[in-house]
Formats: sequence, structure tokens, C-alpha cells
Amino acid sequence: MITVVIATRLREDRLGFLTAMHRSLCRQTVPWEAVLALDGVGPERLPAPLASDPRVRTLAVPRSVGAACARNLALNLVRTPYMNWADDDDLFPDHAMAARLGTLEQAGVGWCAGWSEDLHPDGSTKLWRCPAPPGRHEAGDVWTYWRSPADTIPIGPTTILARTELVRAAPMGGLVQGEDYMTAVGITSLAPGILLPQPVYRYRKHPGQMTAQPGYDQLESAAREHAWQYGRSLRSLLCPHRRPTGSSRRLRGTDAGRGTRSGPSPNGRAGRSELVIGG
Repeated sequence: MITVVIATRLREDRLGFLTAMHRSLCRQTVPWEAVLALDGVGPERLPAPLASDPRVRTLAVPRSVGAACARNLALNLVRTPYMNWADDDDLFPDHAMAARLGTLEQAGVGWCAGWSEDLHPDGSTKLWRCPAPPGRHEAGDVWTYWRSPADTIPIGPTTILARTELVRAAPMGGLVQGEDYMTAVGITSLAPGILLPQPVYRYRKHPGQMTAQPGYDQLESAAREHAWQYGRSLRSLLCPHRRPTGSSRRLRGTDAGRGTRSGPSPNGRAGRSELVIGG
């Protein structure tokens, strides 16, 4: 039912995190599979639990192209009706897939998302409630909760479970960072969806995360501006008569079913399905 697409370079310091992500997927209560976009590396360093899991497929990109491109190329391998982007160092809470899938199918909308938690090295978590409120949002309305490019993004990109055809229409943007802002804005601008008042994703805080690297801030403002303008243009073109401020029908916790990004918040085994681009 659901494919999780993860870009990774299989860095030594992140292999344990990737294994933990896989464990979190194994705890989900709905059918899933994963596509790993190996950005400029082969599958030789893939942790044994993933290498032996038939639900995990790999796309070996022959040279490093960056997370956005690697993810979009991996999108070609998705064969399920729903999909979710994820990072190789993060986690899904146990209820994450079932809660969103059930809501999405019952409501007949294009996407379903939720809140996220920051996961700190000591194991503690801190909840992040995105600016867009819980409830149903019509196409284009989520963007209205992003008041300016400098403000917090309106919804966590990896909290979004969406129909695959919708993601194909609004994939990762062509940026070296902030590409996930683009897909979040695109998905929520092209179809209505529901945001649940519960955490559905955990962002791991650690020294090796991208947002903690030197130089990250050099392009962040420009990336935000680009994504914000993209959202404004989509809304202007697709929803020309819509009021400029967003609205939502709020969901109480009991109505949401059961079950973001915050800002300055051994070898491959026989029987695996692998694809190599180029030669």
C-alpha cells in the first residue's frame, strides 16, 4: 500500500540510524515497502537487516547527484498507490502509517499529514506543531500559513503521506536544499488533505544532520524564497478566486482516528531487487 522513499549515501556514521529507521518501518501495522536511493554509492554497505528484507529495494545512482535528484529518480520505482518521503536518520512512530492511511482513504483526499517530534541524543522528544492547524485543508490553503519566506514552513514535508500520482506531479524541487519545501507546497496545493493533531514523524537531532553543517545557512534564505514564491504562484493559478487567508476544519483528537520540519529545530544478498542507472 505504501512506499517510503529514502535517499542515502550509506555514510558510516548514519548506518545505525538507517537500521533504526528500518526497525520503525517493521513496527508499522499496514503493508509497506521501501526504495533506497543510493546517492553515488553501491549496496555493499547496506546493513544486513535491510539487505535481507524483500520489502526493501535499492536504486544505485552511479554518481552523487544530491538528495533531491536521487529521490526523484527513486520515484520511478514506486509501485504502490501511496508514498512517503523520509530521511535515512529519522524514524516513524508506530502508529504513523495506519493513522494517516485510514484517514486518507476514509476522507478520499489526496494527502494526510501530522505533527512531528524532534528526537534528541538522550532519547527525549519535543513536539513540533506546524503552523497549519489540524483539520481538512482545501488545495492551496496550507501555503497561506507560511506568512513569509523567513517564517516557519507551514507543514513538515516528511509528515505527508500522499497518493503516488499526486507526488509524481509535485516531486522534490530542483534545489540543493529546501527541495522538500517544494514538494510539501506542491502536494498541498494540488489536492485537499487532512492534518492530524498527532505526531507521525521523528526528526533525529545529531551533529551529522544536514541542517547542522557549515554553510547550510548560506542558501537557506534563497531556498525558502524560491519555495514560497512557488506556492504563491500555484495558489494564484489554481485557486484564483480563493480568499487569501487559509482556513481549516479543525479535528479533535477523538475525531482524528488512531493512529516537521522545524527550522532551527554487510553486502547485498541474493534475491534482492536492485537497479543500477547507467554503467
